Amino acid sequence: MGTKRDISWRIGLSYFCLLLLSAAILWKVFYIQNVAGKYYRALADSVTTKYLPVLAERGNIYSADGRLLATSLPAFDIRMDLKADGLSKDIFRKNIDSLSLCLSKLFGDKSYLEYKKQLVSARSRGDRYFLLKRSVKYNQLQSLRSFPIFRLGQFKGGLITVQQSKREYPLKELANRTIGYMRDVSVKPVGLEGTFNGDLTGVYGKRLVQKVSGGQFIPINDENEIDPQNGKDVITTLDVDLQDAAEKALERTLIANNADHGCAVVMEVKTGAIKAIANLGRESNGYYIEDYNYAVGESHEPGSTFKLASMIALLEDGYINIKDTVDLESGIHQYWNQTMRDAEHHNLRRVTIESAFEHSSNVGISKLVYQYYNGNPEKYLQHLRDLGLNKKLNIEIPGEQQPYIKNTEDKTFTRYSLPWMSVGYELKVSPLQLLTLYNAVANKGIMMKPYLVQQIQEYGQPVKSFEPQVINQKICSDNTLNSLRILLQSVVDSGTARNIKTIDYSIAGKTGTAQIADDKHGYHQRIYQSSFVGYFPADHPLYSCIVVVNAPSKGIYYGALVAAPVFKELSDKIYATDLDINPGIRNIPITTGTPAVKAGFQTDIQQVSQSIGLSGSAGPGKGDLFEASVNMDALISKNKIRSTPQVPDVRGMGLRDAIYLLENCGLHVNINGTGAVYTQSLNPGTLAEKGKEITITLND
Repeated sequence: MGTKRDISWRIGLSYFCLLLLSAAILWKVFYIQNVAGKYYRALADSVTTKYLPVLAERGNIYSADGRLLATSLPAFDIRMDLKADGLSKDIFRKNIDSLSLCLSKLFGDKSYLEYKKQLVSARSRGDRYFLLKRSVKYNQLQSLRSFPIFRLGQFKGGLITVQQSKREYPLKELANRTIGYMRDVSVKPVGLEGTFNGDLTGVYGKRLVQKVSGGQFIPINDENEIDPQNGKDVITTLDVDLQDAAEKALERTLIANNADHGCAVVMEVKTGAIKAIANLGRESNGYYIEDYNYAVGESHEPGSTFKLASMIALLEDGYINIKDTVDLESGIHQYWNQTMRDAEHHNLRRVTIESAFEHSSNVGISKLVYQYYNGNPEKYLQHLRDLGLNKKLNIEIPGEQQPYIKNTEDKTFTRYSLPWMSVGYELKVSPLQLLTLYNAVANKGIMMKPYLVQQIQEYGQPVKSFEPQVINQKICSDNTLNSLRILLQSVVDSGTARNIKTIDYSIAGKTGTAQIADDKHGYHQRIYQSSFVGYFPADHPLYSCIVVVNAPSKGIYYGALVAAPVFKELSDKIYATDLDINPGIRNIPITTGTPAVKAGFQTDIQQVSQSIGLSGSAGPGKGDLFEASVNMDALISKNKIRSTPQVPDVRGMGLRDAIYLLENCGLHVNINGTGAVYTQSLNPGTLAEKGKEITITLND
């Protein structure tokens, strides 16, 4: 009995424990579903779903005349959910062949059997985010949406499109370094793309995605939960045609002189707007590309182009008049144990200061500066600071270097410093900074800040405008300005840059030939920098320009022969195309009458004339063809040609008109070349025998 009671007690206890466990499980289920369910569902969602940022369409960068310099084109990654809810085994099996065939025809990169094999394998693996194709264009995507299976959409056909944005530069390498780029966080931003990244980027949107097998996230919905706001557009001051001319002219002189690198900048005198900025450096393969913004980011000893600053100091302090004289000592002067030489050998002795400047005499200018400022060098240096040559310009693009103008407290300032600084050594300024000084002389003493961006726009409407800024209201007196402009024009008229003088318009500027020091060998390597900076037309300046060529290595290194011709090529282009400069173009009378037209089809000429709003009275003609009119007011011939047995004169006609007329005479026509008819084998006016061959030669 005792044993039975013991067994019963144990069984009862076991049942009781099971009942307690069941009750606990039921309570936990109830608690999870009704009390803590909301928390756990949110926790599960946080693990399996999340919001991903959707990039906004990046804004465009335009030239001043509205041409695209940088834009973003949409591209799509095509993926497929092979386990989509609506993609049944039957639908997949029936349509996989036709889908594979369509994909093969659309992309042309694989056979339809390869596509089919990939898709079948992906379905057998249960891929829910299978990458089908990257960088698909929009028109391809439109076709793809109509393909078998894909036409069912994301949830039934498994089609997933992920939009990407690819930055394109329609003009390729043109102004590449100035336009710049934005890459990943490990690469420093460059150019306008970097500076205006906040405006160009826009505001990110949001898209809800869900985690699937393999740890990948796929979009839950076809649409974004929050659409992105597109970036704003940047309107630059650049002129595409002038930029192209600057790069080509610079490249030609770099190649011709086997130079290491160079830059060219064109700026509007009145505003400081940069119309062209070319920077080219030589690659290891010998080609030149925009590898660095030398105009902004490279500071060198400028050499003789810096003599303008020295003349400003001397003239402002009233120490000299340009008609005073100075002894050039045949181009050699001794400063203690250092010898100052002029760049070109000569036998000149006492000449006017104007002559010393136009011949770019280091001896003449340095002697004047040393004579008047040796007792108080700080007075000369203060002039340089007053001209802003020790300050950054803070132009929009990054990379500008701090200019270096030493002072008397500098450890490197010695008794040699004053004469050498006066001719552009022992100091460093960028090409753009030097151009800004010359531009101020051209602009009646008003120094303008150079700038590259004139407006930020959103949907074509300006949201921010950048007006021209004055850095220095007056760099010197009017008397000094008048003398400076005489000096600069004399350099071109009768000085070192007389090779670029032209009778069409006047140029004012200064050549520079500087020997460049390096950290290891000093000046012993004999590496030169050639430059020319100035403005035009000299009598009413509209544009200023600087050209710098670094390390020409074919024996020619003078600024007049290496850099000045690039300046001349650019000024010629502007003169030929700018109505504000060229009075000949500006004063050409505009004819309101109907222009003369070549022989051709009457109906074609009538249609073209009507489309451009021209009208005129009837002119001489024969048949359906209109002959070139001697009367400017005559446009359309309404006469009908009578049949003629004579060979017509088709020279100068287009091919279509010539064939029509010759075959209308019964001739068989043979054609050589392209363009307009140049010669014909049968003489005009001879008998046109039906079926006879005639050969016409065309020439562009």
